[in-house]
Amino acid sequence: MSAGSSPDREILARLAALGTAGSGAIALAETALLLGSLDLDRSTAAIADCRATLDALAADLSACASRAANLAQRAEALSAVVARRHGFTGDRETYDDLANANLIAVLERKRGLPVALAILYIHAARAVSWEMEGLNFPGRFLIRLGAPDGRAVLDPFDDGMVREAASLRELLKQSAGSTAELAPEHFAAVDDRDILLRLQNNIKVRLLQADRIAEALVIIERMQLIAPAEPMLWLEAGGYHARLGNLRAAIEAAERCGALASDEALRQRAASLLQELKGRLN
Repeated sequence: MSAGSSPDREILARLAALGTAGSGAIALAETALLLGSLDLDRSTAAIADCRATLDALAADLSACASRAANLAQRAEALSAVVARRHGFTGDRETYDDLANANLIAVLERKRGLPVALAILYIHAARAVSWEMEGLNFPGRFLIRLGAPDGRAVLDPFDDGMVREAASLRELLKQSAGSTAELAPEHFAAVDDRDILLRLQNNIKVRLLQADRIAEALVIIERMQLIAPAEPMLWLEAGGYHARLGNLRAAIEAAERCGALASDEALRQRAASLLQELKGRLN
C-alpha cells in the first residue's frame, strides 16, 4: 500500500479506534495484521491468505482440544499444531530482519521474533477457550498457558517448549547478566495492547539502530494510535521530531507528555525538552 492511500487511512482510523477501546476489545492477531499491512505491499488476497492460516491454526488445535484435558497435553498440542504441523519457529539466522516483527511476513516466511510467534499461539489457544497470556519477561517474550491442573510458561521462539524455573533463570541471565535472578515482575501478565506495542517496538528499535529516524517516528506514531495515553511515547516522539527539525510538532508532543505523565521524573524530562524546544523556536 502506498503512503497516504485510502486503505492506509482506513487502517489508521481503525487503530485509532482501538486506542480508546478496552484491551478486551482488541482482536490481537487481526490488529497485528493491520499493522503489518501498513509496511508491506500486499494484495487483499494475500492478507486473506494470512487470515486463512490463522483460521487453520485455530481449527487444527480445535480438532485435538478434546484430547488435551491437562496442562501437559495442552502444551504438547500447541507445539504440535503451531510449530510442527504449520512450521512456525524462531528466526535465528536473520533475527534482526524487520520482517520478523511483521505478522504478515511471519505468516508467509514461517519465521519470526518471539512476540510475533506468541501472537499465533495466543490466537490458537484462545480460539479453543484456553487461558493464554503474554508475560513481561525481559529479553524474550514468553507466554503462559493455563489448564485446570496448573499453568506453564511456554517459549514460542523455541517451538512452544515448556520452560521450567532453571531454564527461565538461564534465559534471564543471557539478557540481563549473570547476576540477574528471577523476580515476580518477570511473570507479570501483559494485556493485548502491550503485546502490540512490544511488537512495534521491535521495529522501532531496529530502525533507530540503522539511524532511520523518520521511519522510526512513523512507528512511534502508530504506537500512539494504539496507546494514546502512554506518556513515554509522546516524549519519544518529541525527541525525534526535534532531531528532524519539526519543532512545532516536537513542542506539541512534549506538552502532551507533560499533561499525561503521572511520574514526576517524566514530567521534568518533558518540561526540560519543552524549554529547550521553545528556546530553539525563538
